[in-house]
Amino acid sequence: MSRHTAPASPEYRVGSGYDLHRLGAARPLRIGGVEVAPSGGAVGHSDADVALHALVDALLGAAGMGDIGRRYPDDDPANLNADSARFAAETMAELRADGWELVNADLTIVLQRPKIAPFAAAMQASIAAALGTLPQRVSVKAKTNEGVDALGAGAAAACHAVALVVRER
Repeated sequence: MSRHTAPASPEYRVGSGYDLHRLGAARPLRIGGVEVAPSGGAVGHSDADVALHALVDALLGAAGMGDIGRRYPDDDPANLNADSARFAAETMAELRADGWELVNADLTIVLQRPKIAPFAAAMQASIAAALGTLPQRVSVKAKTNEGVDALGAGAAAACHAVALVVRER
């Protein structure tokens, strides 16, 4: 190595994601791959899982690979009622094929009801399984919107996600 060449070091990237869906569909409400209510599900083309959708956007953003809408468009019949865990698994596989590995993912679900705390551990395990990683690399927490706007009125659910990925150079 010459005096002017820096040693190779890992490349870290952060991506953020956000998703929101109206509630009230005639199906169960699934968040983070877990059924949290038997009815009043999210409205969307796929299963409308706000946590997994936000996470896919965070992963894609970290790797500079676009967004969920371009990869899984809502006018593609193959995505109709699709399990969003498939989107997460396929996205993570693409990142790994490009040399990226997940360091950690942090998700904040915004939902007035039901309370997420009883489901958080199951969501953490479900998301980790979809990503092929350890549950300790996934954090799931929740907030209400204190009765404010569509989220606070219980008419919608949202999720903010951040993912950190690393690639050896």
